[in-house]
Amino acid sequence: MPRPHSVHEVAAHRLCTGCGVCAYLAPQDVGMVDVPDEGRRPIPLRPVGPRAGAGAALDCCPGAGLAHDRARPAPGEIGELHAAWGPVRALWEGYAADPQIRYAGSSGGVATALAAFCLEREEMAGTLHIGPRADVPYLNEPRFSRSRDELLAAAGSRYAPASPCERLDLIESEPRPSVFIGKPCDVAAVRMARRVRPELDRRVGLTIAVFCAGTPSTAGTLEMLRRMGVTDPQRLESVHYRGQGWPGDARARTREDRAGWHRRLSYEQSWGEVLQRHRQWRCHLCADHTGEFADVSVGDPWYRPTGDDPGRSLVLARTERGARLVQAAIAAGYLVLEPAAPGVLPASQPNLLRARGAVWGRIGTLRLAGLMAPRLRRMPMAAIWWRRLSVREKARSTVGTLRRVRQRGLRRPLELTAPDHPRQRAADPAVGPQQRATDPVGGREG
Repeated sequence: MPRPHSVHEVAAHRLCTGCGVCAYLAPQDVGMVDVPDEGRRPIPLRPVGPRAGAGAALDCCPGAGLAHDRARPAPGEIGELHAAWGPVRALWEGYAADPQIRYAGSSGGVATALAAFCLEREEMAGTLHIGPRADVPYLNEPRFSRSRDELLAAAGSRYAPASPCERLDLIESEPRPSVFIGKPCDVAAVRMARRVRPELDRRVGLTIAVFCAGTPSTAGTLEMLRRMGVTDPQRLESVHYRGQGWPGDARARTREDRAGWHRRLSYEQSWGEVLQRHRQWRCHLCADHTGEFADVSVGDPWYRPTGDDPGRSLVLARTERGARLVQAAIAAGYLVLEPAAPGVLPASQPNLLRARGAVWGRIGTLRLAGLMAPRLRRMPMAAIWWRRLSVREKARSTVGTLRRVRQRGLRRPLELTAPDHPRQRAADPAVGPQQRATDPVGGREG
């Protein structure tokens, strides 16, 4: 099986998650761009050396591989959950005590409320997370929020490519610790980067991962907007994927729409019919949908019936630090949480165990086909979950992978080229040929 020698090879073989950690570790060598049918991807800003820049960043790339430190549960962890869900020390269900945060969040607002607690009561410097770009609201950009109001302005899911790790320098440069909120792959990248950047390690006060079923490309958002009747994305004023109730509608408003009015699609229409069909290839190989490398992870309690509900969250404390801060936020009145039985977790994510087994089948198929695949260590997919799949499910995993290899052209490396002005911020970076990266955004200006 071929192995990558740089993050650019990871991206060329469509294993990149788009987290942006390589742009943080090697800002002079790597820039992040949006490839409309793929996701956020790194481009070389100068020639790639064997262990400098993009080569060294490979050690922290979650697209190339993930690994737990130990295969067995540590003291204090819930043993029955470890094999399928990673480290879990405590499990709750509930919501943000602030009704405005709860209503704005996608499923209870717990991530926003916990971050606000860390800023206001734990005196942390800020929170690095993502929000809509002011000039192109259907795209995302990293934000460093220092107040409840700034957090609230970006509350809710963003089902579009995002690279929060490219601005980890904002956490590293602060005099006090900060919060990081991201997808499971983003948090895994932070964990690896902390091992090579001691100053970053000292400045990360809490990591919060949001359960993730995959990242749709920008092409998915544009298709969703067309379903809403948005013919000119340049006229958009706002795009929301969820929120204002659980699970919440996707909403968009253009400059021509009357004040307070939104074009809408239900969650089933936006995610179920459109967005999930545009998930990047690496998401089909993902073994961590619930943030196993975070201090705290939050997600939807899908075992509950949806409807006219302001939202509730499932909350997992995975580290001692995470458990302590969640309990402190409950005591301070920021969170309304009740302990949940371990069985609530598999009931809330009923398809995940089959998905983990199928991932092992997909990775094995790629290796047999001579294609690049991520390395996953101490994440028990083969020994447990692959064996539990039916013959039909195993066949679907392997044959389906071969079909996607052909349909997606996975044997042809993705071409990623740098434009003439790598630091220029474009008005609409999502317009361009399918396999050419155009108009980098983000990065460190100046």
